[in-house]
Amino acid sequence: MTAALEHIFGGAGPTDYRYDGKTDPQIVRDLMRAAGHSDAAISAGMEPLVRLYLARLEVELASGMHTHVFEGVVPLLDALEARSDIVLGLLTGNLRAGAALKLRSAGIDIARFRVGAFGSDHHHRPELPAIAQRRAAQDLGLEVPGSRMLVIGDTPADIACGRTLGARAIAVATGRYSVDELAGHHPWAVFPTLADTAAVMESIDRA
Repeated sequence: MTAALEHIFGGAGPTDYRYDGKTDPQIVRDLMRAAGHSDAAISAGMEPLVRLYLARLEVELASGMHTHVFEGVVPLLDALEARSDIVLGLLTGNLRAGAALKLRSAGIDIARFRVGAFGSDHHHRPELPAIAQRRAAQDLGLEVPGSRMLVIGDTPADIACGRTLGARAIAVATGRYSVDELAGHHPWAVFPTLADTAAVMESIDRA
């Protein structure tokens, strides 16, 4: 992203900006607004920036040096996918194409997720759970009330994004935020990692 921003806009913006919990389009807009670019200029540069970003991301990920799968992620995916009463979805601020590249580099097929909502669908993260909800209805014929949606994530933005729908969140402290910091945002549950599959599944079943 930094290289793409520098190429398209001549700079990458503030170095202390935190990407976590934001969508890719929001990251671009926040950084370039802070660098003094107008919204019109940012909009005009967005499409070429996305193309360059995705091309460079694919090359970077192909090196195999930047991909790490946290302990417990794959067993949890397996356990969720095996349940007939659970629909596995992917909700991320990444562009869909970027998410697919990152998952592929981690050995995870994006097709495992029956429903998806991405930064390429909307720049405002709190809009994504409703998009996933609509896609479950349109693509799978499933009406999923917000109260039956669970978001698993590692930032306060993940905890908050589904609240307007009544969705709950399971927080995991594998990112920048500690267990105590995440707990302060009142998720349904919080774990240091996803390593204890049984405990995470129990928390999901109790929700």
